[in-house]
Amino acid sequence: MDAIDSPWLQVTLDTGNFLEEPYDQLEMLAPQTCLVQAKTYFGGGKWYELEPDYTRIGRIMRDHNYRGYISLEFEGNESPDLAIPKSLEVLREAFYFEL
Repeated sequence: MDAIDSPWLQVTLDTGNFLEEPYDQLEMLAPQTCLVQAKTYFGGGKWYELEPDYTRIGRIMRDHNYRGYISLEFEGNESPDLAIPKSLEVLREAFYFEL
């Protein structure tokens, strides 16, 4: 990110792409993040499964004054009719910002 000096180059922070030491890496990228893509895996993962600590991720983003969008990407085996509302509840609690 620092190699190119442009305000147009920013990060889409995809929580499913951090397999080792995710929170240190998320912390490093948080200041340049323009979109959080949050993955959930209710019913077990289709291709792989992670257990992101969204409370911790939400805190990291608040600490860096993130005010952008949070996109839900559901990759679980549970019925989307059940899993999407559960996923949204998790994300709303974790990324709640006081205005």
